[in-house]
Amino acid sequence: MSDTFGARGTLSVAGVDYQIFRLSAVPAAARLPFTHKVLLENLLRTEDGLNVTAEQIRLLVEWDPSAEPEDEIAFTPARVLMQDFTGVPCVVDLATMREAVLALGGDPSRINPLAPAELVIDHSVVADFFGSEKAFGLNVDLEYERNFERYQFLRWGQTAFREFKVVPPGTGIVHQVNIENLARVVMVRNGFAYPDTCVGTDSHTTMVNGLGVLGWGVGGIEAEAAMLGQPVSMLIPRVVGFKLTGDLPAGTTATDLVLTITQLLRQHGVVGKFVEFYGEGVGAVPLANRATIGNMSPEYGSTAAIFPIDEETLKYLRLTGREESQIELVEAYAKAQSGAGVKLPVSGKVFISVKDSDKKHIVSAAKRLYDQGFELVATRGTATYLLEKGIPVQVVNKVLEGRPHIVDAIKNNEICMVINTTLGAQAVEDSFSIRRNTLINNVAYYTTASGARAAVDGIIATSQSKLEVKSIQEYLK
Repeated sequence: MSDTFGARGTLSVAGVDYQIFRLSAVPAAARLPFTHKVLLENLLRTEDGLNVTAEQIRLLVEWDPSAEPEDEIAFTPARVLMQDFTGVPCVVDLATMREAVLALGGDPSRINPLAPAELVIDHSVVADFFGSEKAFGLNVDLEYERNFERYQFLRWGQTAFREFKVVPPGTGIVHQVNIENLARVVMVRNGFAYPDTCVGTDSHTTMVNGLGVLGWGVGGIEAEAAMLGQPVSMLIPRVVGFKLTGDLPAGTTATDLVLTITQLLRQHGVVGKFVEFYGEGVGAVPLANRATIGNMSPEYGSTAAIFPIDEETLKYLRLTGREESQIELVEAYAKAQSGAGVKLPVSGKVFISVKDSDKKHIVSAAKRLYDQGFELVATRGTATYLLEKGIPVQVVNKVLEGRPHIVDAIKNNEICMVINTTLGAQAVEDSFSIRRNTLINNVAYYTTASGARAAVDGIIATSQSKLEVKSIQEYLK
């Protein structure tokens, strides 16, 4: 395993240490959308110099949102999801490989999936009995009787192969079982914690996107290759952001929401692209609706249609009986990784306060942020300068009664990004308070190069702990 970017680190949660690959090791990762951050972590963790190279990581970091996909990367899904029609042949292939190894005098037990594989037997139970409270049990019993050899074989596969699980018939539809039971959101394997990602042998595997899990449908051959540890070769996809605001009006249903989104995305054209939902309205969409929207991804043509990991995600994990330790890990991991860049979802207000000599350096950044849909707020001097440059901005106070007024907005999650430089003792003190609260509240913090030096010098001079500061130019890379 290579670690060209020095990303490997430790995350401690409830007294347990996990090895993770921190996105903060790659400064320009801040500009990437959520899905591409998941892909970036995947490449950092699986870099081996052969299938996954440092060049692939650089190509992803330097991704151009407006360019047609042409750069290829090797994505290694965390697990493989199969339903019985395509999953059973995969198990047959594994069994055949064991027979071949045995015939050659080898140890057949060495043949195992290299990635966790889960097979859900759905769409199999026939409704021969109905109109009775005993009908379900009778139908399941009849299914086992009719396909005894098939289930006997799958039962053998579950006990013989490591990293292979079978969900029996009568449990539910594969995608329902996936979001309610199988999806981890954050995987733990061999001491490492990393994003749960999957490929599935059904186009509606995207239903799990509602949980913040990146996954999509593939063919049986691709699924089997992934199960045997082969990465999925893919072009770095384009991303379409879908901003949600407000709440559903009275009288509308989840179906109205889903069909409206489907219509809009069909009109826009998202075939082969990733769709990401963001904005303050995301929090008003319950997990059931998110899963339905993700499930509809094949209907509007996107490869994936994903929601961020947030409080609604954690709420659903508790609702479906996940272990509290797993939920704590999901929350801690999501916060640790999203802290590497802009708070997700990327929307809301950006606070800007820079000294005179730095103002010219943030014009292009401010214009780009405004064009991307951010609302800009700035201290009076900075706001006046930006307004003269034709960039809409609202004036706010940085200092109120001797303390940073903007800190309250950061604490209330009203600010998603801060661009700040320091000048003078009071400004340095204000910046310390602002920076500490951006760290606590997981808000992106940027500074111009000269401001970074001033901040670091000021922190050292006042015996404060050294806080990480980033150049806004990194956001523009």
